[in-house]
Amino acid sequence: MSLETIRHPDGRVEVVGDLSASPLFNHDLAPVPVKERTWTTYNYAALWIAMAHCIPTYMLAEGLLKVGMSWGQAIFTVLLGNLIVLVPILLNSHPGTKYGIPFPVFARASYGVFGANLPAIMRALVACGWFGINAWIGGQAVDGLLHVIWHGWDSWGGTIGGYTPGMWIGFLIFWAFNILIVYRGMETLRHFENWSAPFVLVMTAGLLFYLVQQAHGLGPIMSTPGTLDTWAKFMPVFIPALTAMIGFWATLSLNMPDFTRYGASQRGQLVGQVVGLPTTMALFSMMGVIITSAGAFVFHDSADALWGPVGLVSHLPSGKAVALGMLTIVIATISVNVAANTVSPANDFSNAWPQRIDFKTGGLMTGILGIVIQPWRLLADPKAYIFDWLGFYSGGLAAIAGVLIVDYWLVRRTELKLPDLYQTGGCYRYARGWNWAAIAATLAGCFAAWGGRVIPVMAPLVPYGWFAGFFAAGLVYYCLPRTLAAPEALVAPAMAEPTVPAE
Repeated sequence: MSLETIRHPDGRVEVVGDLSASPLFNHDLAPVPVKERTWTTYNYAALWIAMAHCIPTYMLAEGLLKVGMSWGQAIFTVLLGNLIVLVPILLNSHPGTKYGIPFPVFARASYGVFGANLPAIMRALVACGWFGINAWIGGQAVDGLLHVIWHGWDSWGGTIGGYTPGMWIGFLIFWAFNILIVYRGMETLRHFENWSAPFVLVMTAGLLFYLVQQAHGLGPIMSTPGTLDTWAKFMPVFIPALTAMIGFWATLSLNMPDFTRYGASQRGQLVGQVVGLPTTMALFSMMGVIITSAGAFVFHDSADALWGPVGLVSHLPSGKAVALGMLTIVIATISVNVAANTVSPANDFSNAWPQRIDFKTGGLMTGILGIVIQPWRLLADPKAYIFDWLGFYSGGLAAIAGVLIVDYWLVRRTELKLPDLYQTGGCYRYARGWNWAAIAATLAGCFAAWGGRVIPVMAPLVPYGWFAGFFAAGLVYYCLPRTLAAPEALVAPAMAEPTVPAE
């Protein structure tokens, strides 16, 4: 293959030449040409606002209240966790904008052209779980919306697996909407996120002001102190909860290149993400607490009964208000589910077999696995949702993030050989396509994060799972690659690419 790398004045790089003959190439994994990298600061801010305005975010702080935190402690935990996870998100966003490559292609630099399938599939399986969780929540809203439109919707009675037939049908309808957007492509997703973000914010704010007005205040939760009123009580809950908050977006800390590859500039994607993520997560979690608290007073029901917005919206006095509320939940859940839980696994599955699996097929595989994982079981218990699900997988993904960041920023100094990422015989071949240093470091990070669950002496590390996985993997990788990796793969390319004159 005759390939040329061009470096633009703003630092972005693109490849000129035909990559299609490579078995590692398909058009969905190809580097995005610079002229097609058009996403702006607003697009990235809107992306995060739309993703953070999701029902699991709404439920996060409520879940922390259930384990004894006050509302202030809960919001602080959410905000701090998102500020921490923003750091690896931004560090791993850089190569996407610079080289126009998605996450699984970026991972080829550190794991090898075939070894990259390990982190990609690990990330994809977690995304399938999240896809199922959001599809189930969205399905509840579809069921509620259809019940308002058609009063005989659930008249057939009976249950299947503990849920009404209408709930199962709503789940499948919502599932199909998600797959439809995937099949329409990334531009459809961008436009959807651009208008859904302000829509969801306005609707949620309207619900908040209505309930606060009806309750003549913020409700019982806001005035009730938590039970964790000493450091001895607070810290054993705070540390695993903080790890869970980091784990909430640990997935995106890996695959943000799937989005930043479309960025018009590094500054645009950086500012958009800094503005969009931590502020929205804290604000929307706060709104969820206030809405639930005021709703418990207005509807004379317990906050436990109103855990989750679907149950709360169903209490609204007007059928039109219920319908609008359910529609808002559907839009909010679609916006996060497609962006956060479908784009990445679609690319990840495509990376495993580029010649047979394209983006659309990978998205369909994600949807099917999202059903197989049975998300209704996970959401039945808030403790299992926050501490078991979020806390467990975050450690494994943190190990991958540690390898990627150390490799790109410390070992390679942000310089990659772009054409070699698509060549089986290039410098990222390592040992038959696998960099065993990265594999060993990932296993070390997973062991540090998970070992305490089965080895008593390591039990104190369990609450720090994300931190243990990240730092252990990064340290091991930094010490190993110069002996286990192919030497030519660790040398930053000479700055001899043709450059495009500044305009």
